[in-house]
Amino acid sequence: MVDSCTPILNAMTVDVEDYFHVAALARSIDRSRWDEMEFRAGASTRRLLDLFEEHQLKATFFVLGWVARRSPELIREIHSRGHEIASHGMSHKLVFDQTPQEFASETYESKALLEDIIGAPVLGYRASTYSITKRSLWALDILKEAGFSYDSSIFPISHDVYGIPDAPQTPSIITTPKGASLVEFPMSTAPMFGTRLPVSGGGYFRLLPYWLTRHGLRKLNDRLRRPFIFYLHPWEIDPDQPRIPTRWLSRFRHYTNLERCEGRLRRLIGEFRFAPVRDVLRRQELLDSSLAQPQAAPVGAGIR
Repeated sequence: MVDSCTPILNAMTVDVEDYFHVAALARSIDRSRWDEMEFRAGASTRRLLDLFEEHQLKATFFVLGWVARRSPELIREIHSRGHEIASHGMSHKLVFDQTPQEFASETYESKALLEDIIGAPVLGYRASTYSITKRSLWALDILKEAGFSYDSSIFPISHDVYGIPDAPQTPSIITTPKGASLVEFPMSTAPMFGTRLPVSGGGYFRLLPYWLTRHGLRKLNDRLRRPFIFYLHPWEIDPDQPRIPTRWLSRFRHYTNLERCEGRLRRLIGEFRFAPVRDVLRRQELLDSSLAQPQAAPVGAGIR
């Protein structure tokens, strides 16, 4: 494991999806219209690739299968530029709204699609909207059976859509409901102001003041000596995307501070060290050791 003198390496991740895939806009954009919508994820993802190259940073791109089918050349470019390709499922359906059979079909399909495109194994998975919750823990066994080495779908917070508040807060080997072992890199939270504050990116990065996110991440790295995982979406650096009429809360979550996100990201990259998820887990001696089926900890107290 990392000792107290070793600089902390954190995971930079991108969920490759377009603005019309977002769950917050699902009531306003029917899936049947997706093929008709302006495809903007390619240009925004390439902006991120150029930004990362400028800073010599490698990341993990959790790719939605829909995007991979629409633009396989984009996925090959991400891979050829030295980044890790991981799965974000096929259709962006919430896991707990699927049957185990439907989820398994999509999961196997997305993994095979990505591996065919890049000609390399896909090790990691992230569920849409962090929808592996207490009522969908069965999905962890399907991920294991599909051949994934790690998952990054669990958010250890309380939220109106997702979250397992009592889940582990650090990367660890967890026990699935069927007793298998799987590496979980949960979304990062920091103990602040007597609560657990989400500091891992996305809407929280845009809505919260930058100094607050930075303070929480510094606490994880410097005081608690923990790596954090950071995420964002290509549409979050695309302030010119179409404005979709929807509920006020969805508008607030989706559109607030889009014009500030890229600048904040540049600042963050300059202040912390980042690498793909697989590299962070290997430094933590978790990824490779998981293949040997070591003694695993429960997913979290009271979860099953």
